[in-house]
Amino acid sequence: MKRSSRVRLCATATVSVLSLALITGCSGGDSADSAESKDSGAAATAQTAKAATKAELDKLIVATGDVPGYTVKAADEAADIPADGLKLSDEKCRPLADVLSGQAPGDAAAMTNRSATGAKPAASAPAGLDDLSEEEIEGSLALSMDVDVTVVSLSSYEGDAAEQTLKSVSDAISACAAGFTMTADGTSQKVTKVAAEKASGAGDEAVAFSVTAPMGEADGETSTLHGEVVRNGNVLSGYYTVNLGAMMTGKAYDVPDALVTAQSAKLK
Repeated sequence: MKRSSRVRLCATATVSVLSLALITGCSGGDSADSAESKDSGAAATAQTAKAATKAELDKLIVATGDVPGYTVKAADEAADIPADGLKLSDEKCRPLADVLSGQAPGDAAAMTNRSATGAKPAASAPAGLDDLSEEEIEGSLALSMDVDVTVVSLSSYEGDAAEQTLKSVSDAISACAAGFTMTADGTSQKVTKVAAEKASGAGDEAVAFSVTAPMGEADGETSTLHGEVVRNGNVLSGYYTVNLGAMMTGKAYDVPDALVTAQSAKLK
């Protein structure tokens, strides 16, 4: 039995996206040029606030039970690549690479991260695939992988460094629009496009973006990951989300608003 081209691409896409994750960690007003700020008074307060310690951030980061349907656990080793272990073709793009690696962008005083997995699909792929049609195989595989997986990071900063770091992320979205290449442990992953997206509107200000990368060696096939950074005072929360099932079917997905909202609520 031969599989359809999209089913064959499933394995390729999975390997490609996991490779990217391994290298990098696994009509609003927001744009690549500027982050929408809600409260200039809060910004002034942030400049005098003391940076939270890692122990304090560990208490503030989302946990299982904070977001209905989500399971939160320690981020795996794919989200623990140190900044100096990640080489970039253009250093202007490092703030984006930091977010996509689950690390703190800029010069943070402390940081922590977690992996948040959405609810599993109601049905999963059948045990035997030999008697299924190509379309049934494709649908079963896509359904089994239709899960949002988000790496969440919290980082604290001294003075106005959180504001300046968020601006560096926003600037990088514009500067790296044509893409860049990341290399870790001798393995490279090319990003072919970076685009600004509508941010959640959480926190004091926020920016959101997507990165597009080739799906393995398949000509013309690409996959898209989504990221967002939100500032609450002098703490930045970073998010990047992958949904392999949505990538297979072309279904739209994004950084989950419920997750961003719950995290921002814990930082108020």
